[in-house]
Amino acid sequence: MASNSTKSFLADAGYGEQELDANSALMELDKGLRSGKLGEQCEAVVRFPRLFQKYPFPILINSAFLKLADVFRVGNNFLRLCVLKVTQQSEKHLEKILNVDEFVKRIFSVIHSNDPVARAITLRMLGSLASIIPERKNAHHSIRQSLDSHDNVEVEAAVFAAANFSAQSKDFAVGICNKISEMIQGLATPVDLKLKLTPILQHMHHDAILASSARQLLQQLVTSYPSTRMVIVSLHTFTLLAASSLVDTPKQIQLLLQYLKNDPRRAVKRLAIQDLKLLANKTPHTWSRENIQALCECALQTPYDSLKLGMLSVLATLSGTIAVKHYFSLAPGNAGSSPRSSDLVKLAHECCYHNHRGIAAHGVRVLTNITVSCQEKDLLALEQSAVFGLEALLVLCGQDDSAGAQATLKIALNCMVKLAKGRPHLSQPVVEALLTQLHSAQDTARLLMCHCLAAIAMQLPVLGDGMLGDLVGLYKVTGRSATDKQQELLVSLATVIFVASQKALSAEVKAVIKQQLESVSNGWTVYRIARQASRMGNHDMARELYQSLLTQVASEHFYFWLNSLKEFSQAEQCLTGLQEEDCSSALSCIAESLKFYHKGIASLTAASTPLNPLSFQCEFVKLRIDLLQAFSQLICTCNSLKTSPPPAIATTVAMTLGNDLQRCGRISNQMKHSMEEFRSLASRYGDLYQASFDADSATLRNVELQQQSCLLISHAIEALILDPESASFQEYGSTGAAHADSEYERRMMSVYNHVLEEVESLNRKYTPVSYMATCLCNAIIALLKVPLSFQRYFFQKLQSTSIKLALSPSPRNPAEPIAVQNNQQLALKVEGVVQHGSKPGLFRKIQSVCLNVSSTLQSKSGQDYKVIRKEADSTNEQRVKPHNDYFSTQFLLTFAVLGTHSIVVESSVKDANGIVWKTGPRTTIFVKSLEDPYSQQIRLQQQQAQQPFQQQQQRNAYTRF
Repeated sequence: MASNSTKSFLADAGYGEQELDANSALMELDKGLRSGKLGEQCEAVVRFPRLFQKYPFPILINSAFLKLADVFRVGNNFLRLCVLKVTQQSEKHLEKILNVDEFVKRIFSVIHSNDPVARAITLRMLGSLASIIPERKNAHHSIRQSLDSHDNVEVEAAVFAAANFSAQSKDFAVGICNKISEMIQGLATPVDLKLKLTPILQHMHHDAILASSARQLLQQLVTSYPSTRMVIVSLHTFTLLAASSLVDTPKQIQLLLQYLKNDPRRAVKRLAIQDLKLLANKTPHTWSRENIQALCECALQTPYDSLKLGMLSVLATLSGTIAVKHYFSLAPGNAGSSPRSSDLVKLAHECCYHNHRGIAAHGVRVLTNITVSCQEKDLLALEQSAVFGLEALLVLCGQDDSAGAQATLKIALNCMVKLAKGRPHLSQPVVEALLTQLHSAQDTARLLMCHCLAAIAMQLPVLGDGMLGDLVGLYKVTGRSATDKQQELLVSLATVIFVASQKALSAEVKAVIKQQLESVSNGWTVYRIARQASRMGNHDMARELYQSLLTQVASEHFYFWLNSLKEFSQAEQCLTGLQEEDCSSALSCIAESLKFYHKGIASLTAASTPLNPLSFQCEFVKLRIDLLQAFSQLICTCNSLKTSPPPAIATTVAMTLGNDLQRCGRISNQMKHSMEEFRSLASRYGDLYQASFDADSATLRNVELQQQSCLLISHAIEALILDPESASFQEYGSTGAAHADSEYERRMMSVYNHVLEEVESLNRKYTPVSYMATCLCNAIIALLKVPLSFQRYFFQKLQSTSIKLALSPSPRNPAEPIAVQNNQQLALKVEGVVQHGSKPGLFRKIQSVCLNVSSTLQSKSGQDYKVIRKEADSTNEQRVKPHNDYFSTQFLLTFAVLGTHSIVVESSVKDANGIVWKTGPRTTIFVKSLEDPYSQQIRLQQQQAQQPFQQQQQRNAYTRF
């Protein structure tokens, strides 16, 4: 019976329904709270976090927390504990509580209970609410009073609350510091309580005086209580306080090194190493050369592998920062130290071939970082040591399938990529070592090695041809079994093959890949390989793989998605037949490509669903279609010079009239139209870029390259034909200077530079128009010959960010306008919630939200016919910073003109780099501006007073006739 009733109020709670059911969901949970059965009450309480997640706006959260406060006030201790857990889980929603005073009043009433457990739960509740009530004096007093309680549970709760309030409130931290000091130094305080009180001192960082007094107290504790537990707790609190205050970090590093060197207890040494690692990550610039030297000496002297591993981990972290440059820098009056003769290098050499693979990995990591960061010419011995150490680690970890070996292998492979990037001349032996180990390593290690090879080949494409033979030979013997690792290895090897064969795949390589895939029953593996082929520009291979998958999917949406990918690959494959200086075949190739693209966009539209609208994919493909049509139109315009060239006297007329456009004849207007079209396409690509906040950097760079292609052609048209005199090449001259991260970008940059050089050389000469038209056609063909890359965001969305807006006042019916008098202002409150996917902030994070509110007059009343429509329009903008993914602001809007106004609220976001992204959403409400009663009464009186006079004028007019 109980289970049935529980099911009823939870099943009817509206989960999964529309957002308009938020109130009904809250009412159903409230029904559970009012139930007479404890089980139903508890289950209703624990459902509240899910409700907050689904409806994260203040009006509902405020009501829900007030109901929970009532349960806390009148319920038993178990219900109070459930409410406490819900409050701690919903910490990010606490600031949305509107009636904070009422909420705290209901909670605080339990502090006067005779039950110490109830008081303890209340103290923990107050500590969890410290972020919204940091300066509540009654809460401060209760915490101080409870610290003197004789009940251990209540004292522990008071310690928890004191720590939370100390982190939030400077006044409380100043007031409680002496109290904690007395309790810690008091003889009556048990040791266990002292250990719990000491970590509170880490929050005494609000000002320098408070931090100094806390540091003195901790210094006394370390000296007065030399027991292992007390020293560990005090030292760690010491470190956290120094990391927060930033003033005493160098002193703390010296103290930790002192304990690491002199204290014989291994537990204390381990704690010192952990804290040194924390400071190395947070403040590497505060490490002096003496600190690093002391750490190296300790590592060289210790006989324990576990301690040596920890110290090397700290040194490996420091070696990748500015600290290693300080270590090897030449100080005034000091001869400095050569990288070859220092203790750091000596330690790294000693550890490179250590029998403990973790120590060996960190030793190699230190050597790699020194080799890359120290730009000296005589580092040959260091470079060789780094390469030999990496090869040894590769052999050692490649044969081991354990998790520890794979973690060590990842460190070694990251070092290989870093070494190949920083020292390109070392990449050849690194690649050879990887290819050698690929044949004998375990499958898990092979996967990681393939990723490393792909990363190196992307940076240094020269190495691709050398590794292709070995990769294809290994691919033939892979995938014999249908295990997950074998399938992953097939995908990874195919990816490296696509990267290594920078141009089109040879027929032999295609046959090998298809033969292996025919024996693999896993369609997901085939799809992933086809996706990689599309990313690398191997569209012929991708088309065949997509074709083979069409009959293996159960959903028609998946069928249309695969069919669209097949059509796009076929369309791009048509462009591979372009020949230089052959404009007629270029037109036919583009027409054939457009035919497949139109088929593909129809399938792509059919594949979209309300939950997955495929907006980026559709817009990207539409822009590609429009770009190909613009290319086709421009080639036709250039070809028309052959069929109807300008008259023979066109050049003379142009020189006589001083209008250089006259020498082009009738195509000048067509060229002007083409230039505007390409600029419009570049603007649309820019809009797509700004709307792709969740895209990875490679996808954004791809969109940027398409935009640059449009700008390049429009610039070439302007420089060659429309306005040769004012065309500037300086802003386009540095396009090749940037480092290219992919072969597609590298080839596009090469085309850009070549086209710019051609245009600039023709611009300096007084060349015939036909030569210029040929140059434009060649530029288009060169751009289209580079196979288009469909990047990751086209297939996969790793980061998901959306904004949900709520406006108040808002009408019940969206089409119904809000009535406002024209002599009053409307206070429009805009609230918003930032919603994330499974990987928030993977590529970029929201720094602030820009809200733009624009008001437009839709229709006006008859008596205001003289008002110009534009005068009634207005635009307001505000920038707010979200806190715990929530933001709120208000706009004051005036509607002086009578009539119906449309208010559009549009949001965009600004990331940490200051870039604005047009993420949306866009919300519209309508406002009807009404005449206020007083003005309406005066107007009516004036009309009544004017009526007799108008009638008298009409009579006079009639009498004259």
